[in-house]
Amino acid sequence: MAQQRGLLIVVEGCDRSGKSTQCDNLVTSLKQDGIDTELVKFPDRTTQTGKMIDSYLQQKSDLDDHAIHLLFSANRWEAMKALSEKLNNGTTLVVDRYAFSGVAFSSAKGLDLEWCRNPDIGLLTPDVILFLDLDIDEAEKRGGFGQERYEKRELQIKVRQEFMKLKDDSWKMIDASQSKEDVQRDIWDTIQSSKAQLKDTIQPLQFNLWKR
Repeated sequence: MAQQRGLLIVVEGCDRSGKSTQCDNLVTSLKQDGIDTELVKFPDRTTQTGKMIDSYLQQKSDLDDHAIHLLFSANRWEAMKALSEKLNNGTTLVVDRYAFSGVAFSSAKGLDLEWCRNPDIGLLTPDVILFLDLDIDEAEKRGGFGQERYEKRELQIKVRQEFMKLKDDSWKMIDASQSKEDVQRDIWDTIQSSKAQLKDTIQPLQFNLWKR
């Protein structure tokens, strides 16, 4: 019997919605459930493109909005071969931010939404998309808000609006204003439900994000 591939689970949300914490928790829970799982973060700040992005996000350098958008996209593309190999070998990947963040943040800054989507057309398509939804008033109360370039109230409000333009019926919305434990429980219940739905219908990996 052919080995079943791993799932590509993407976790999205505005800044300070608890993505990193919940991604770590989800990876731990999946491993405890006997599933080979790895965490992936975008941007990957260890690559050459990632180092340029990191400098920009920490406000140590400036780049044109179009240029930084393309760098974010390139950062995802350079990971696709390795990620697809892991998935095909049976490893489930939990991804902290993906192309949806890239488009939402760039279009919130005023770039054309369709232009922003184009560089990511053909990326690996997620099996599950979790969106951690958090009101901006709650986000501002959380530690560290405002430390990086994009953590500004007005921009974060626009970013959420752009996320909602990208959202479709496949997205799983999670109320991130709850306690960490309640968010973790809701995510786990959603993943278990999604796994059950996908079990008999899981398809070969699709490199068709946003392809028409």
